[in-house]
Amino acid sequence: QVHLVESGGGSVLAGGSLRLSCAASGDILSANCMGWFRQAPGKQREGLAAIYIGGSNPYYGDSLKGRFVISQDKAKSTVYLEMYSLKPEDTAMYYCAAVGAGWKRWPPTISEYTWWGQGTQVTVSS
Repeated sequence: QVHLVESGGGSVLAGGSLRLSCAASGDILSANCMGWFRQAPGKQREGLAAIYIGGSNPYYGDSLKGRFVISQDKAKSTVYLEMYSLKPEDTAMYYCAAVGAGWKRWPPTISEYTWWGQGTQVTVSS
């Protein structure tokens, strides 16, 4: 079992930045990929970025247009999502998730992620 805890959400003005953190604990050796997702009210959960633990060449969703950066600190078992030039449409609950070795191809699909955090709210006002 992998336990994930997100932090760093909050309220910002449009154009601002935030850094989300996702700290992993438990059987973290079971996870080899972590991702960030978001879900706005009334919308489907959207994949934002994914990173292979200990690897490079992360995946980014097409909608981000270079505004978000995923990174990891393996020593701290933490994955980050830095968000720049935030827009009101970025308002959502943000989740991190982890998956073990069972995914078929890069990036893993949302349904392949096994462990999920509780989410952290990001609100961007104009």
